[in-house]
Order: sequence, then structure tokens, then C-alpha cells
Amino acid sequence: VREAMREQLAQALHADWAIAFDANRHTGAYQPDPVSTGRRALAGMALTMLCLAARSSGDAVWPGKALQRFKEASNMTDRFNALSALVVSGNPLARNALARFHAMFQHEALVLDKWFALQAGAPDRSGQILPAVHELMAHPDFSLKNPNRARSVIFSYCNANPGAFHRQDAAGYKFWSERVTEIDGFNPQVAARLARALDRWKNLAEPYRSAAREAIERVAAKPGLSNDLREVVTRALAD
Repeated sequence: VREAMREQLAQALHADWAIAFDANRHTGAYQPDPVSTGRRALAGMALTMLCLAARSSGDAVWPGKALQRFKEASNMTDRFNALSALVVSGNPLARNALARFHAMFQHEALVLDKWFALQAGAPDRSGQILPAVHELMAHPDFSLKNPNRARSVIFSYCNANPGAFHRQDAAGYKFWSERVTEIDGFNPQVAARLARALDRWKNLAEPYRSAAREAIERVAAKPGLSNDLREVVTRALAD
């Protein structure tokens, strides 16, 4: 529903988004002040909406402009916003842009965390995000034992991407249960926070509710759980 609404807003306000982008795309030398920050954010949002509209119409102009902005951006924020517009709209140009962004910032940990999170949190239009998450976890720069890197992929998927996480085949819940128990073996605090992705399972509709409960029960049945994790799953099942 959220993604359908975004695409409707993108199409209905296409002319306004174009005006907003053109009016805010040039901010001069990078400045971290609130006005400049807001203009960069508005230009980035407008570009995303224009690329979403292009997805529906088949127009190649705005994705092309996004790629050009990605290449020519004078600061990392504008470059990342252009990359995000391509990724969020599911444009094929995103693949090469993602590779180029990684090559540029692979030695900057915080920026690379954003790169991972962008892909794990992208809209799921055909069930493609969970396989993408598995690929990201196999990336040479991913380490499950790095808390920030784990959050950038696993938390972005399980906690911040409900459209991709709550799958009818329950594969997202299976992934969650496996990661929760795996992380609990070396970082109980992070595992407990991840476990809370399903602590409101009773609010879900079927078949998600039953599948979520089964996933929580699988975790609770594992021997040797940390006290942190056991408290979260026990309380979730009892509430």
C-alpha cells in the first residue's frame, strides 16, 4: 500500500517534483547548515519520486538524469541520494552505480554501512530482497560479528523493511530465527534487539501471525540461549 501510494504521488505531482528538483539541485559548495541540508534532502526526494514515476511510464529521461547526477555530484550526500533514487525505483542502472559507489567508498565504514542498508531496505516488488540480503551477507565486506554491518543488512531487512520481511512463504521469519540464534552465540545484546522484530506478532494477520509464532517458538526451543534473548522471546510468547 505504501509503495502504491508513493507511485501515485510520484505520477500525480510529477511537474511539482521536477520543479522542486530543478530549484534545489544546485547548492554551491558543500555546507552542513540546515538550509543547505534541507535543499539536498528535497532534491534527493524529488529525484526519487521522478524515478518512481519513470518506472510506471517507461520514461528513461529521469533515471538517466539520476545516473548523471550520481557521476557528477560534488558531495557524497548528493551522490548517495541519486544512487538511492535508482535503487528505490528498481532501475537497471542501479547495478553499475552500486558497484561504482562501493569502489569509491569501500574504505569508509560508515558510508559502506549506508550502501548495505540501502539494498537491504529497498522495496520488494517480486520477492527479490531476501535473496539480495543473502548475497550481501556473502559480500567480502560483510561481517556478522561487526554490529554496525550486521545492523546495516539484517536489521534493515527484518526491522525496517516490512514489505520484504513479512513474506507469505515465511522465508523472512526463517531467516530471522536463524540470524537471531546465530548472533546470540557471540553478541546477546544485538540478538535480543533483533528478536524484537517479531515481538508484536499478535498484531499480524494470518497467515503471518501463525508463521511468526512458529518462528519465535523455534528460537525459544533452542538450548543455551542467552538470558537477554530468552527474556525477549519468552515475553513475546506470553503477551
